[in-house]
Amino acid sequence: MPQANPDACLQDTRLYALMSAEIEEKLRRALPLFTDHFPHITGTAQQGLTYQPEENTLWTTSFFPGMAYLAYDRTGDEAFLAHAEDYLASFRHRLTHRLHISHDLGFLYTLSSVALYKLTGNEDAKALAQQAADMLAERYNEKGRFIQAWGEVGVGDPYVKIIVDTMLNLPLLFWSANPRHHEMAVAHANTCADYLVRADYSSFHTYLMDPATGKAVEGRTHQGFHDDTTWARGQAWVVYGFALAYAYTKEPRFLEVAQKSAAVFLQNLPADHVPYWDFTFTDAVPDVRDTSAASIFTCGLLELEKWSTPALAESYQHAVWQMVRSLYDHYFLHDPDRLCVLTDGIYHRNTGSTGTIWGDYFFYETLVRLQKSWNLFW
Repeated sequence: MPQANPDACLQDTRLYALMSAEIEEKLRRALPLFTDHFPHITGTAQQGLTYQPEENTLWTTSFFPGMAYLAYDRTGDEAFLAHAEDYLASFRHRLTHRLHISHDLGFLYTLSSVALYKLTGNEDAKALAQQAADMLAERYNEKGRFIQAWGEVGVGDPYVKIIVDTMLNLPLLFWSANPRHHEMAVAHANTCADYLVRADYSSFHTYLMDPATGKAVEGRTHQGFHDDTTWARGQAWVVYGFALAYAYTKEPRFLEVAQKSAAVFLQNLPADHVPYWDFTFTDAVPDVRDTSAASIFTCGLLELEKWSTPALAESYQHAVWQMVRSLYDHYFLHDPDRLCVLTDGIYHRNTGSTGTIWGDYFFYETLVRLQKSWNLFW
């Protein structure tokens, strides 16, 4: 892989700060609008790429608080903590009333609660995150050694599903410092490596599991093009998730899965370094992009860089540099009145290209990682 020009990289260090400042200006304007309701996806470009406040029932509601906490971490400006108690109240209500509970408890309470505790020492946030970890652990299937993604625990029709997204929910269990939670997270990661990661290190989005016996049935997709293709965002979850699992456990298998899955992702990048939403599509046979997959992947590469050989780490740095520049040059929304940061994200293919709050979050996390020694939220 070609070497990055040191002068260009220095210039981009300054550019990363400018990008971050643009995002922070958007956040300052958005803070009063999203206190107990949160952004999810925008309308399409034709509809204005504007986020609307959504009730705290979706898997994505923690990403806006997460962006506010990243901004506080980067700038030290306490304005970004102004609504922390509002966020906690909303997420406490959700947990207490068990509203829309799934494997996404990791997303929801890592960014809304663990991050706040790490930044400020807020004990209420710590206690809420511990409760969420306990509730996530309730979804563990002992026979199959997996965490059930969706639905009532142990109830399938006739099967339940594991999904690659869960890899980014495991850090809540690792963080909780509960030995049993740690065991569950390691077991689930191994099950994911056994079934969701294919022999060539591409990935299934989901796998059907028999809740009664714990046996694996077959690979499927929920959001990819086909059961046998590779959904770009799913592959990004694999890379970042296994890099984080390695950071917590130092299990060699997890590092190998992360590195080889990253190689698959890099091999499937088009000319502008921003993936199509499924690896079936190429510059020769194009479809819509997914900037959110790119942003998750760059975070994964920056985490993986810490644990890789100098030569491999340098190649990851250069890949991140290329992807961030392309995202900023071609997909960054330069409008301080609209929170949306990146255009051309995909939630489900049938919704078309939109802004996605998780894509915005992971892009901003990437920028923060590039500028400072970051105290991991995950």
